[in-house]
Amino acid sequence: MVGRPAAVNPPIIATRTGRAPWTLRRRLVVAVVGLLALVSLVIGVVSVAILSASLMDGLDQQVKGAAERSTVFFDRRPSGDFTLPAATANDVLNGPSQPPGTLALVYDGSTVTAGYTDDTGAVVALSSEQVTQLVTELDTAVQNGGTAVPFSVNLGGDVGEYRVLAETARSGTLYLIGLPVASVTGTATQLALIIAVVSLVGIVLVAFLATAIVRLALRPLQRVTATATRVSELPLDRGEVLLVDRVPAADTDPRTEVGRVGSALNRMLDHVDVALETRQASENKVRQFVADASHELRTPLASIRGYSELTRRSGQELPPDAIHALGRIESESVRMTGLVEDLLLLARLDEGRELEREPVDLTRLLVDVVSDAHAAGGDHTWDLDLPEEPVLAAGDGPRLHQVFANLLANARVHTDPGTRVDVALGVEGEHAVVTVSDDGPGIPENLRATLFERFARGDSSRFRGTGGSTGLGLAIVQAVVLAHHGEVTVDSRPGRTSFRVVLPLA
Repeated sequence: MVGRPAAVNPPIIATRTGRAPWTLRRRLVVAVVGLLALVSLVIGVVSVAILSASLMDGLDQQVKGAAERSTVFFDRRPSGDFTLPAATANDVLNGPSQPPGTLALVYDGSTVTAGYTDDTGAVVALSSEQVTQLVTELDTAVQNGGTAVPFSVNLGGDVGEYRVLAETARSGTLYLIGLPVASVTGTATQLALIIAVVSLVGIVLVAFLATAIVRLALRPLQRVTATATRVSELPLDRGEVLLVDRVPAADTDPRTEVGRVGSALNRMLDHVDVALETRQASENKVRQFVADASHELRTPLASIRGYSELTRRSGQELPPDAIHALGRIESESVRMTGLVEDLLLLARLDEGRELEREPVDLTRLLVDVVSDAHAAGGDHTWDLDLPEEPVLAAGDGPRLHQVFANLLANARVHTDPGTRVDVALGVEGEHAVVTVSDDGPGIPENLRATLFERFARGDSSRFRGTGGSTGLGLAIVQAVVLAHHGEVTVDSRPGRTSFRVVLPLA
């Protein structure tokens, strides 16, 4: 049985939280879609830039053609004939065959006229601010001596941006001819929109195709993962284990990355299988040895106990030291006999021997067990809570009696006098539930992991009474309960320790 020293505070375990990492499938799909989007963006930008440059060159040629036609108009006017009125922007726009949207500004040294034609061919006059801006641009072009290179002017409003060219007629008249840039920007915008729509549709389509292709390509890895998951769910810590799961041969081709992983996993499972078989064989030998040794020791221990008791009761006058020695021999033989019986029981349970399956009245059994505990530990307070109706469980009566006797003995031996021990019986669904609780010091955190292991002991200095503890009490509790297809758990904290035994009803 396991002692319960003073409880210690469990260490504080720091928890790390963060965003869940992306799966390989998501990373591959995002990488493919991202690269496609980047390539589509580069192609779109370059295509629109090249088209815009080409259309702008074509527009400049059209502006130069319009300027040449206007020059012919001015040159046809008689030179020095002051009887004719000065040429105006309307004359330039209506005279030569200019396309709709053509802009003109004429400056004859004293008068400035400017306008542009709309879609119907009608001339629309410019505002004073627009005229001032054109005059400023014209003066700048003349000062720079550049009348052969078109340049851009943004007049704002409904007029918008124009590509203009400044010229000087032989008569000395300055004029400016321009064509709208809207056609160029419209065509470039339309191309950009078409590329954007086609790229978006292509990206979505590629995303679906990439997801399907990646999912198909990762199916072998999923099969490898499924094999590893099935193996990880096997109870490898005890009993005979057969590792029959292996990665399929189709997924172990060393020429592929997944195949190398599958092959490595199969080799590891082969090694683990051999190790488990070796461990099981060793355990079987030890278990058989313990069973044989326990069985063989029962007879000599019974003989030692009998002869010591016979000698002590023979009526012959013996020295006090001899009487004390015989008493100790008899008590130790009794303790050794109990230890041997416990080891033999555990060995038989480990071999998987079935226990008796009979209806056991847990109500009456707990009354007997608590009565025995009260007689053995009168310095404790014992309380029993039973339902009104008897509760029958399917199992082996003597073994279940031993389970609850061990739990009560554990509470009695490892708690201080005056400790209250509560035993309660109830029914939950198709199971009987027995709880054994005490208000003792509790079980330290570092002992809970090995609480039900064999020969697990707490602080031996806390053992009171004769015989101490063999360290097999709770191990027998767990082994017997599991053999009954039940469950035993413990919940402990300072001032409260509770063992909970769940057994199937009869």
